[in-house]
Parts: sequence; structure tokens; C-alpha cells
Amino acid sequence: MDTSPHKSGFVNVNGLRLHYLDWGGEGPALVFLAGLGCSAHIFDQFAPRFVDRFRVVALTRRGHGESDYPETGYDLGTLTEDVRQFMDSLGIDKAIFAGHSMANMELCHFSALYPARVLGLIFLDAAYDRTKFEVLRQKDPLRDFQPPPEDHFTIEDYIAYTKRIRPDLADIWSKLLDEETLYTVVTNADGKIVDKMSDEIGNALRTNLGPYAPEDSEIRAPVLSIYSIWDDYRFPDYLTEEQRKLSLEFAKTVQLQVQRECIEQFRRDVPHARIVEIPKGHHYCFIKQEELVFDEMRKFLID
Repeated sequence: MDTSPHKSGFVNVNGLRLHYLDWGGEGPALVFLAGLGCSAHIFDQFAPRFVDRFRVVALTRRGHGESDYPETGYDLGTLTEDVRQFMDSLGIDKAIFAGHSMANMELCHFSALYPARVLGLIFLDAAYDRTKFEVLRQKDPLRDFQPPPEDHFTIEDYIAYTKRIRPDLADIWSKLLDEETLYTVVTNADGKIVDKMSDEIGNALRTNLGPYAPEDSEIRAPVLSIYSIWDDYRFPDYLTEEQRKLSLEFAKTVQLQVQRECIEQFRRDVPHARIVEIPKGHHYCFIKQEELVFDEMRKFLID
């Protein structure tokens, strides 16, 4: 049951219905954007903590959650225009943006196109140049390996499987992720619980956004970038001992090197940014390291 103190609504944007959450509050607008595969509900626990100083909202992008699922429009230009029209629909002229993971791209591109509408940018383990990620795909020793497929006919079985193949998510699982899952799955004609997002949409997002080199050097607004360092190693239990060894070596060498390159590039491109690194941090840092992230955001927003 959704118990977060928000208004849940829809806006008509680019000919679609996009879902959003509004926690209310007074002051400048603080707009949250979720990462790939997540809905606005992923912020149900975290976002309400800012309503004492800000008007807090979160958008669910097209192809996610309770928003519409068109076949097209998964290029960065269209996704960014969705954000602009969403703001216009709610009467938000300027905002501080907080984006998780993939939302980095919308934040950067929006800031490049509409700098006067950006009061600040907060990257939640998001500020990466994903063109550098190609080496991760090329060198991943398990790049062609797929987890054992299973059919699920109850939400409980689906969640149990998710925890099994994603031990990083199992580590932070709570009622919040139980609730979030309800907005990202559907029962198909065969009675199976499956992802709402089709493979075609997921592939379109990755294909269209993968080549984007963030326009970081054009950012003029104040910036807070939080990085969860990729040094907390967890592997699914179905991997063999040899596969675990290969994955650990890959993580300790290639992955950490690419992450460090991304952080240092962002530091050079956005010299005015405040950068916070969380050793053994979680990608969903606003859940696993909630208090630390909250404190850093409060200092950034109020100072």
C-alpha cells in the first residue's frame, strides 16, 4: 500500500500522459528524476524530507511506471522536451534537479538547452560519461552470460527472483521496493508477471542514449555530484567459483578504473561542482546511504 504523503497525477506532454508525484511544500521547485527502469515512486521515502524548504515533485519518464509506453520518443531530445513540458504544465519556471543514474543525461541536456531554468543540479551516482562504458561491455568476462530464466505467476515469486539475480537490490530491499515493483510490472495474457517496459523500449533507450557525451562543460548552475564508489562486490549465487573470480578481477581493475576516469573528467569539466565520494556506496545511495545523502543535499541546497 502506497503510504507516501504525495499527490499522484498525470500531465499531457508531447501527446502522452506522463505520471508524476507531488509532495507539496513551499519554496523553490525540487524536481526528482529516476534512473532506468524506475518510476517516481522510487523517491517515496526520500523526497518528502525536503518539503520544509522546497516544492518537491518527481516525474516518471515515458516507457516507465504509470506513464504511457509509446513505441517511439526515446531519444534524448524528446525525453528532455518531456521534462520541459512537464514543468510548464505544473507552472514551474525554474527548478533544482536531482537525478539518479540515467537521469544524468536529461539533467545535462536540459541544463545546456535551458540554463536560465536551472537553479541547481544534483547527480545521485549519475554524472558519468557513458561513452566510456563501452570498454566495460567489451571487457566484461560474463558479457554473454544470462541468468537462468524463470516464469513468475505471483508478485512474491517475481520479487524473490529479482533479489536472487540482483544481490545489490536484495541488500536494500524493503517495503519501498515492494511498492515500486508494483508500478513496474504487469500480468500478461498468460498470467505471468513481466516487466512493463518491453525489451524494445529498453534497447531503444540504451541505443539512443549510449553515444551521448554529457555537455558538462556548459553547466553554469551550482552542482552537487555524489558518487558511490564501485568497491562493494556482490555476486549472484548461481555463478560458479570461476565466474566469481573473473567478475571480481574485472570489478577491481576495469570497472574501478573507468569510474575514476569519469569522476576526474567531471571534476575537470565542472570545476565549481561539489563532489562527494561514498566508499563502498550503493548505486541507490539515496536509499542505502540515505542519511549521508540527505545531509549532503541539505548543505548544498541551504548553504
